[in-house]
Amino acid sequence: MATNKLLWSSKIIGVFFMMLVCTLSANAQFLRTSYFMEGTHYRQQLNPALTPTKGYFNLPVIGAVNATVGSTSLGYQDIIDIIDDGDDFYKSTDFMNRLKDKNKLNVNFSTEILSAGWYKGKNFWSFNIGLRTDIGANVTKNLFTFLNQMDGEGFEENWRTSNYNLSGQKMNIQAYTEVGLGLSRQINSRLSVGGKVKVLLGIGNMDLKFNKVTMSADIPSDARLAQLQDPAYLAANYNTTNKAQELLNEINKYHASLGISATLESSFKGLELVNGEEPDKKYIDDIDFDAGKIGIAGYGFGIDLGASYKILDNLTVSASILDLGFISWKKGATKIANATSPDININVSDYTKDINVDDLTSNDLGKITDAMTKLQTEAEKYYNRAGSNGDIIDYDMLQMEAKDADKSRKSRLASTLVLGAEYGFFNNKLAVGVLSTTRFVQPDALTELTFSANYRPKSWFNVALSYSAIQSAGKSFGLGLKLGPLFVGTDYMFLGKNSNSVNGFVGVSIPLGGRKANKEG
Repeated sequence: MATNKLLWSSKIIGVFFMMLVCTLSANAQFLRTSYFMEGTHYRQQLNPALTPTKGYFNLPVIGAVNATVGSTSLGYQDIIDIIDDGDDFYKSTDFMNRLKDKNKLNVNFSTEILSAGWYKGKNFWSFNIGLRTDIGANVTKNLFTFLNQMDGEGFEENWRTSNYNLSGQKMNIQAYTEVGLGLSRQINSRLSVGGKVKVLLGIGNMDLKFNKVTMSADIPSDARLAQLQDPAYLAANYNTTNKAQELLNEINKYHASLGISATLESSFKGLELVNGEEPDKKYIDDIDFDAGKIGIAGYGFGIDLGASYKILDNLTVSASILDLGFISWKKGATKIANATSPDININVSDYTKDINVDDLTSNDLGKITDAMTKLQTEAEKYYNRAGSNGDIIDYDMLQMEAKDADKSRKSRLASTLVLGAEYGFFNNKLAVGVLSTTRFVQPDALTELTFSANYRPKSWFNVALSYSAIQSAGKSFGLGLKLGPLFVGTDYMFLGKNSNSVNGFVGVSIPLGGRKANKEG
């Protein structure tokens, strides 16, 4: 078994992390800091009952763009380390120390292609066409520990005596276009309600789970295997009962096992899972992507519901539930893949059951050499599948066969529960508020608690300062500013070094008519 470094493994993991941490955004398609800014309509993304002071027309595409970077463990400096260190980023002690047992990564991007809102009598109507993307992943620290120990000169010996559990890696991607129509109404001076219905055009969905990836081995060196396959060596060195028992005890502990349970569901036009053509490789050995074939792969429906109620003249509470819905993905655009090859379980004790240590005849010695020859053959198969080509969790290891789906499949939207309370001062021009959001993304829900102070003297001028305590580990703050048609904001200000969460929101809109004078803000 020749030594082979994990060259491609580190590249794959590096690209995986950079895609999830750097590409788009995490945790939300909205800006929490805007929630209590009465002059901005962007807060309706969090609660459709919170109508703005004026109608609006967002400029196409750049009218509302949200991008956030978030992670439970990795920060900006880790990204720099990955880029600077190339294939060796996981060898950094600082990088390994910052990893948790489970490292959650949630990526999201949203933009409004076309959107507008206007007052009509007692009602506020809104319309939008937007693009939404959600990516979520769980990556365990065990994966990087494995890379550390498998890389370098000790590669082969570590494979011979290994015990790793790489189960629990998960990744979910969902992209779709949203066409929404919203209606909000102020029922009386204290109660406002709102809702939005959304037709969804599915672009793609992929759900990958490594339910079980376990490896365990205790295999002798090639030199020791050669000795144990030499009858003359065995006859000369194990010619008594005690020595024979000692030999049997040694060889019976040799073993190798590989357990794989993985699933992949993909509904994505233009993304093709390619099975190998060789008879012994009828499993996925490549993934092809053709941007020219991207199209609608499914259809769905969603709703937003919200309400706001003034308990006192200066105290308002509000709540909403967002993105209740699903997308049904077409059967013709869906591929289902599962790990098809049986687990590997090698135990030398299964080969030596008939050996009599009290009388090691030439026949018994032959059984030992046969057992060691069989071990060598089976261990070579284990080694070749488990990673001798230098990849970790690659196509050859997983051996997942892609098949056409026999029916359509559904995926739910990443719903969000929003709870808010604010208290106003100085004729409601200044307010303080607290906001709780729980977004039920895959693989795990994300919760945030945001405190904010808001100054809103005019509809064209609002400013807010916020502090979100959970996702940024209490190490960042937010800022929102509406100045005429321009709105910019962040929930997690970039502070450099090891910021775990960073985001930015920008919107440019043309104001339309305001609410009637007899209606309160």
